Amino acid sequence: MDSISNMIITMKNASMVSKDHVVIPFSAMKYSIAQCLKEHGFVGDVSKKTEKNNVPVIEIGLLYKDGVAKIQDVVRISKSSRRVYMGTRDIRPVKNGFGLTVFSTPKGILSDKQAKKELVGGEALFKIW
Repeated sequence: MDSISNMIITMKNASMVSKDHVVIPFSAMKYSIAQCLKEHGFVGDVSKKTEKNNVPVIEIGLLYKDGVAKIQDVVRISKSSRRVYMGTRDIRPVKNGFGLTVFSTPKGILSDKQAKKELVGGEALFKIW
């Protein structure tokens, strides 16, 4: 399984069992994705920490509203076996605007709303709602 899939499934599973936070191995891309999700209110605090063996990790706080997790489901779009790219015209809202599609663009990791605003397309990583 690729690392981005592992990250989003870990967040989904942890939120389903009401965990406070998750700890995942650090990479710059995963950190950028976590920051994007934080900006849009799907996760809480995002911080880079170092474990005992000087291994960098990302600690992501999970959010709940009235006992219901903010992350209900995630769907991986682009996989290592099949890459999916979308232009600006192909970007559509997820769950009537309640969800989010995360893109890897030339301007960095952006949400669907930011990518449309910036007029850039890119690789569609996953949908979250």
